[in-house]
Amino acid sequence: MTGGNVDTRLALAEDPTTSQMALIDLASDASAVVRKAVATRTDAPAQALRPLTRDHDRHVREAVARNPSTSVANLLRLVKDADRWVRWGVAGNPACDESIRRVMAEAPDKELRGLLAERRELEPELAARLVDDASPEVRERLATHTHDPDVITALMADRTARVRKGLARNPRTTTAQRSALAQDPVVDVRAALVLAVELTEADLRRLVDDRSVQVRMAMATSEVVPPHIRQALGRDPDEMVAGAARDFRPGAGRSSVVRAPRVGQRASGAGRGRPGGARR
Repeated sequence: MTGGNVDTRLALAEDPTTSQMALIDLASDASAVVRKAVATRTDAPAQALRPLTRDHDRHVREAVARNPSTSVANLLRLVKDADRWVRWGVAGNPACDESIRRVMAEAPDKELRGLLAERRELEPELAARLVDDASPEVRERLATHTHDPDVITALMADRTARVRKGLARNPRTTTAQRSALAQDPVVDVRAALVLAVELTEADLRRLVDDRSVQVRMAMATSEVVPPHIRQALGRDPDEMVAGAARDFRPGAGRSSVVRAPRVGQRASGAGRGRPGGARR
C-alpha cells in the first residue's frame, strides 16, 4: 500500500472495490489526504477507523467524527477532542446517541452545547439542564428549536431578552404564549415575533399601533402578516413604514422561516468561527 504516488494511493482509498484489508493498510498511509479518504468511507472497517480517531491531522479526525459508521465508543473519544471542528462533527453525526448527548450537555464548549440545544430528539432531562445553561446563546438556540412544550413554558420566564427572542421565532409556541410575547417590553422580541409566526387579530391590531417603528417596519415586511393589516400599515405615520407596506411583494424579501439547523456542518471555504463560517 505504500508503493506508488499519493494520487495512486488516494484512488485506491476511494475505490469502492478496494478490500477491507487494503483500507486498514491505507489508514496508516503517510499522506493525510489518503487517510482522510479512508476516514470518510462508511464501509471502512472498525480496524481502520479506530486508529484514525487519534490521527495527528485534525481533518482526518473530523472526517471520522462525521462518518455515520464510526462506533459510539470512538465518537465518545472524538466529542472530547481538542479541536472544535472535530467535536462539532460528532454533533452532526447520525450515530450520535444519548450517551454522547450527555457528554455534550456537560461540555465546556458553549458551541457544542448550542448544537445540542438545536437537536429535536433531545431527552427531557438534557433539555431541562440546558434551560438553566449559563450561556444565553445556548438558551436562545434551545428556545428557537425546541419541540418540548415544558421547555417552552420554562423559557418564557427567562429574563434574557435574546432567549425570549428565540421563543418568538419558534412556531411551536401556543396562542397564549405568542400573545404574551407580543406584549414583551423588548422591541427585538416583538419584531422577531411578527416576522416569524401568525398572530391573532387582537395581537395584530395592537402591534399595528406599536410604539416602535422597528416593530411596525417588521410587520410591514413580514410574510406572515395578513393583507388587511399591511393595508393599515400603509397609512402609518412613519413614511418608511407606510412605503414598505405599500411596496411589499410576497417573496421579495428575506425569508424569516426558522430553518432546520445544519448541525456541525462546515461550509466550503469556511474559516474560523462557528459551523458554516459564521462569526460570533
